[in-house]
Amino acid sequence: MSFYGIVTIVILAVLFLANAIRVLNEYERGVIFRLGRVIAAKGPGLIILIPLVDRMQKVSLRLIATDVPPQDVITRDNVSVKVNAVIYFRVVDPVKSIVSVSDYLYATSQLAQTTLRSVCGQADLDDLLSEREKINAHIQEILDNHTDPWGIKVGLVELKQIDLPQEMQRALARQAEAERERRAKVIAAEGEFQAADRLSEAAEIIQRYPTALQLRYLQTLKEIAAENNSTTIFPVPIDLLKPFITISEAWQKSRDKELNDGKEEGSNQEGKTS
Repeated sequence: MSFYGIVTIVILAVLFLANAIRVLNEYERGVIFRLGRVIAAKGPGLIILIPLVDRMQKVSLRLIATDVPPQDVITRDNVSVKVNAVIYFRVVDPVKSIVSVSDYLYATSQLAQTTLRSVCGQADLDDLLSEREKINAHIQEILDNHTDPWGIKVGLVELKQIDLPQEMQRALARQAEAERERRAKVIAAEGEFQAADRLSEAAEIIQRYPTALQLRYLQTLKEIAAENNSTTIFPVPIDLLKPFITISEAWQKSRDKELNDGKEEGSNQEGKTS
């Protein structure tokens, strides 16, 4: 055999091996088509193909995050909003993802857009803002059911942003401000009620123990003395005025008695004269 013949054989062998040997990573699978028919999904590692007979198409099994563009949505209470989201999915059946749909990435993205508009359009604006987890779960369930024949598993759907019209934002701001004012008034009223309840209990205790009033008086003097005031007012305890009040009441009673006695004597004398 000539030298040129050996070189030709070596070149053909190299080309054969280059077309026959494939190496797949851990996260990849290769769907093998033999004369147009699916044989199996192989990998990872070394894959040997039959040149001119077998054809391999790679499929990644890693998690894919796809951004759903903002969608114009009219909610059930006729409010126009823009909603965008992100979906996380992965291929669980490489054969179905290649055979059942021409482009599973594009198909999943389009299905997510239509589902997002449909689900958000069936909800009120308040539910759309306050119950995102429920809406996310509903969208994820619908997408997962529709993409299951494609060998796709939708693991998570998250609403990213909800853009409201300016007038609706102002209305929500006024509503939130009114709600905060209502809560502040309720809290203030509850505080007044609790304070009145405590004051009534304190009044009962002071009524049973008059010494407590004197202690409170001394505490008040201490608080006044701590302030740097040019004028200090000393409250006079009511107990200091009790003797004067008692004397005044006794004097008033004696005077009333004398007046009554004088009237009775005058009436008796008039009776005798008549």
